[in-house]
Amino acid sequence: MKQSTAITIATGAAVAALSGLLLYSRATRPPVINPKVPEPARSVELARYLGTWFELARHENRFQKGLDAVTADYGLDADGRIRIVNSGSQNGPQGARSSIEGRAIVADEATNAKLKVSFFGPLYTGDYWVLDHGEEYDWSIVGEPGGRYLWLLSRDARPAPAILEALLRRVEALGYDRWALRITRQV
Repeated sequence: MKQSTAITIATGAAVAALSGLLLYSRATRPPVINPKVPEPARSVELARYLGTWFELARHENRFQKGLDAVTADYGLDADGRIRIVNSGSQNGPQGARSSIEGRAIVADEATNAKLKVSFFGPLYTGDYWVLDHGEEYDWSIVGEPGGRYLWLLSRDARPAPAILEALLRRVEALGYDRWALRITRQV
């Protein structure tokens, strides 16, 4: 009888912990900034998408809170998965640098524009949609179907102001509030 009571208590504690984690996750998610996320505008050639991207702006989120000089490096692993290393500096572009590594798989092989990404192992994956990109893969707008996250990426850490303005107009054309974005300070 004591063993079954211990199992019941352990199971109850596990359920309570998972419930608490779920509630915390839901409570700390950013608000929806686009209730009608569009499908990706075009296909993605993965070989051209790989490499280093500089974050120009994002919808602020808890896992990047206060980060500047943010970069994302994409590479292809031998098993065909995409390796992602995101890094940024806390408290300004010159602050202490940290990074996190993740993996992604293509979720839509017809376009390669939808990925499933995990930074925390196989139990939690997130959607990563390349909503649009430049013909020369010089910029990219990335979101997800829930309309809570958005990133504006460029191959150039400091593009000309006219280019940034054109990208922000494209963000609006996709249905997002450009004023909800946090501009990322780059080195």
